[in-house]
Amino acid sequence: MSLHDPKRSDVNVAIVGVGNCASSLVQGIAHYSNGGANEQIGLSHWDLGGYRPKDLKVVAAWDIDRRKVGRDVAEAIFAEPNCTKTFCDHVPATGTRVRMGKLLDGIADHMANFAPERTFMLADGEREPSHDDVVEVLRDTRTDVMINYLPVGSQKAAEFYAECALDARVALVNCIPVFIASDEDWAKKFEQAGVPVIGDDIKSQLGATIVHRVLTDLFKKRGVKLDRTYQLNTGGNTDFLNMLNRDRLSSKKVSKTEAVQSQLDVPLDPDNIHIGPSDFVPFQKDNKVCFIRMEGTGFGGVPLNLELRLSVEDSPNSAGVVTDAIRCCKLARDAGMAGPVTPVCAWTMKHPPEQMLDPDAKRAVEEFVHAQYPLDAAAVQQDAHAIGKAQRSEITHSPVGER
Repeated sequence: MSLHDPKRSDVNVAIVGVGNCASSLVQGIAHYSNGGANEQIGLSHWDLGGYRPKDLKVVAAWDIDRRKVGRDVAEAIFAEPNCTKTFCDHVPATGTRVRMGKLLDGIADHMANFAPERTFMLADGEREPSHDDVVEVLRDTRTDVMINYLPVGSQKAAEFYAECALDARVALVNCIPVFIASDEDWAKKFEQAGVPVIGDDIKSQLGATIVHRVLTDLFKKRGVKLDRTYQLNTGGNTDFLNMLNRDRLSSKKVSKTEAVQSQLDVPLDPDNIHIGPSDFVPFQKDNKVCFIRMEGTGFGGVPLNLELRLSVEDSPNSAGVVTDAIRCCKLARDAGMAGPVTPVCAWTMKHPPEQMLDPDAKRAVEEFVHAQYPLDAAAVQQDAHAIGKAQRSEITHSPVGER
C-alpha cells in the first residue's frame, strides 16, 4: 500500500561534487520517474514517508572541473572523468547549471600526473564562491537537503560546505569519510542550529562493508571465533585514483574498519584486521572489485577460512541508499528534528554517531519512517540511542561468542 501523500512538496536537493556518485543518483531519479516509474527493483523503499524518487529535484550543484562547470546537471553527469555505467540515457534537463565550487583540499596533488580522461581538470579563471555565495544559493533555491559527494580526504572543503548548510538552515547528507555527524562538536552545531544531519561515509546497497559486516555477524552467531580478516578493494574511477595518496585515507580506513569491528563482541587486535582501498586499476573504471578473507576457529578448535570476491558497479551501488537517506533527511526536517538522525545514520552510513547491528538499525529506520510526526520521532531517536549505547556496552564487556 502506498504512503504517498499528494500534499508532500518536492525535495529540493543541492549536490556538492558532480562525480560518478552524483551521476548515478541523477540517472536514478530520471529512471524511476520515467521508464522505471512503476519498478521497485533496486530500491529499499519506493515510497518513503510519502516521498518517491521522482520527488527529488536537483536545484543547485557545485564542482571544480571545467568540463562540468556551467553545464546543466543532466549534461555534466556524463562529462569526463565520470566513467560510471549509463543506465538511463534520457535524463531530462534540470534547469540547474553546475556552479564553480570551492577548491581548498578537494584535489590531491598527484592527480595532475594522470591523463585528462582519468583525472580532474580545474576550471581556471572561474571565481570560487565565498561562504556567503553558497549560503545565498541555498536560500534562493530553497534547498532542503545538501549532499556531500566530495573526494575522500577533502576535510577543509567538507567543513566549508557543512558550515554553509548550517547557516542556510539546510539539512546535510554527508556521503564521505570526513566526520561531521559522528563528530561530537559538529553534531552539536547542527543540533543548536535546528538542522538535521545524516552521516558519515555512505554504505553501498550490496558493497564490501555491508557484506563484511553480515559475514562477521554470521561467524559470531554460529559460534565461530573470527581470528583475523582482510578486505582489499580495487577500482578505476577518480575515487580510487584520489586514494592513491595514502595521506587522504586515514578517516576512510577508520570508517571501514570500525564498521566491521562494531559487529564483534570483542574487537580484533589491529594487527589481525586490515580493511581499505588497495590500488587503482584504470580499465576497471567504476567497477569495484573486493576481496575478503576471514579466518576463524570452529568446533573443537578446528580452523576454517572463507574467501569471497565481490564485483559491483560502485556508484549505482550507493545511489539507492543515498535516495533513502535524502528522503529520510527531508522527513526529519519536516518533523523539526535537529542534529544526527541516529537510526538513519546507523542504517545508511559506515561511521554513524551510534553503531548498531544491521537488523536493529533496519527496524529503527522503519519505525522512524512510519512514526506519527512530530511526537513519535523523538521517541524513535531516543530508542536508537539506547540500542547503540547498549551495544557499545556489550562490545566492551561481553566475552567472545554468541550473546
